[in-house]
Amino acid sequence: MPGNLTLDALRGAARDGSIDTVVAVMVDMQGRLMGKRFHVSNFLEVAHQETHCCNYLLATDLEMATPDGYASTSWSTGYGDYVMQPDMSTLRLIPWAEGAAMVLCDVLDHHTHSEVAHSPRTVLKRQIERLQALGYTCTAATELEFFVYRETYEQARSKQYRSLTPVSAYNEDYHILQTAREEGMMRPLRNQLVAAGIPVECTKGEAESGQAELNIRYSDALDMADNHSIAKHATKEIAWNTGCSASFVAKPHEDLVGSS
Repeated sequence: MPGNLTLDALRGAARDGSIDTVVAVMVDMQGRLMGKRFHVSNFLEVAHQETHCCNYLLATDLEMATPDGYASTSWSTGYGDYVMQPDMSTLRLIPWAEGAAMVLCDVLDHHTHSEVAHSPRTVLKRQIERLQALGYTCTAATELEFFVYRETYEQARSKQYRSLTPVSAYNEDYHILQTAREEGMMRPLRNQLVAAGIPVECTKGEAESGQAELNIRYSDALDMADNHSIAKHATKEIAWNTGCSASFVAKPHEDLVGSS
C-alpha cells in the first residue's frame, strides 16, 4: 500500500505538535535512503513541492566515495544538483523516529525537470510502463533476510565487525524458542512497519544463528520496491533503537549460510 498520511493530515499533525520532522528521501544506487530531515514548517511551506541534493548521490560506491567513470557527474566535470520531488502518495508516519514522517522522492534533472534516467526508482517506472504497453501488470513481494547481533553498531565497529555475537545460538529456521530471543527487536519491527503503512505478513528465523526473515505482502512493483527500501532502512534504525545491530551482508563468513 502507499503512504498513510495526507498533506492536510500533516498540517494538522504539525499544528498539534505530534509531527515536527519530515524525512525526504531518494533511493541511491545501493538501495539506501538518502536525503534530508526538514522541520515540518519548512516542508509544508516549500519542500513538499521540491528540494535538492548533490548529483553525486547517484555516482558513489558503498563507502560514499566518488569513483571515476561516471558520465553524469565527476570531479573533472564538477558536481551539481538534482531536484528531489516528493511523491506525496508515499507520505507516511514512521513510528521508529519520534515525531517524524517520511516521503519518497523522484530524482529530476535540475535544468529540465525531467526524471533522471538512471535513478533506481525511474528505472523501475520505465520498466513498468513497458509492461503496461504490452498489456501486462507486475506484482511483487519481498523476503528480506538479515543477521541480528547482540552488539550495538558502535560495539560492532570497535570490534572491526569481527567475532560478533548472534542473537541466538544456532540454526533458528522456523524455531519459535530461538526467535523468541530476538523479539525485543522483531516485535517493534513488525508493529512499526505496519503503522507506517507497510503490510508485513510475518517474521521468522532462518537457517543460521541469529538469521532473521521479514516477509512483506505482495503489491504492485513500484509500491513493493518502495516498501522494500523503507523496510530495510527501518530494520537498521529499529535495531539501533533496541540496542542491537542488524546486517544485510550477503554472507558474513564463508562457513555460514548466506542471506538472499
